[in-house]
Amino acid sequence: MTIYLLDTNIASHIIKSDIPRVRERLVAAPMHSIAVSVVTQAELLYGVAKRGHPQGLATKVREFLARVTICPWTTEAAVAYGILRAACEADGVTLAPMDMMIAAHAKALAGGQGQPQVVLVTRDATFSRIRPDSGLTLEDWTV
Repeated sequence: MTIYLLDTNIASHIIKSDIPRVRERLVAAPMHSIAVSVVTQAELLYGVAKRGHPQGLATKVREFLARVTICPWTTEAAVAYGILRAACEADGVTLAPMDMMIAAHAKALAGGQGQPQVVLVTRDATFSRIRPDSGLTLEDWTV
């Protein structure tokens, strides 16, 4: 089984329904395979709060979050974060703190042998600067 962990920018495109290709990819994937990190949930809720809780946006975000699996932050995610951040810093790669947490969450969910394949779905090119041997699998549904 493959889990598609949606980065905040992809979740936003789904909520706004502004890029048809993203919607096509979402519809093609089994709904039980679509997930977001609790970090993405927090970012989406922050976006709603920052805009003063407009009813239409709040409803769309709530409905989106009700339909996807929300993955909780775990000890395994924290361990993956420490290792990934140290490796990135050693390589001179910097990511925004929330992006680093989402990338680490994807790595932790993939775990190892016997675990599902996890694909981090993002349009953010900064993730591609993480070394290829990190085990992070990326897809951009906007292209």
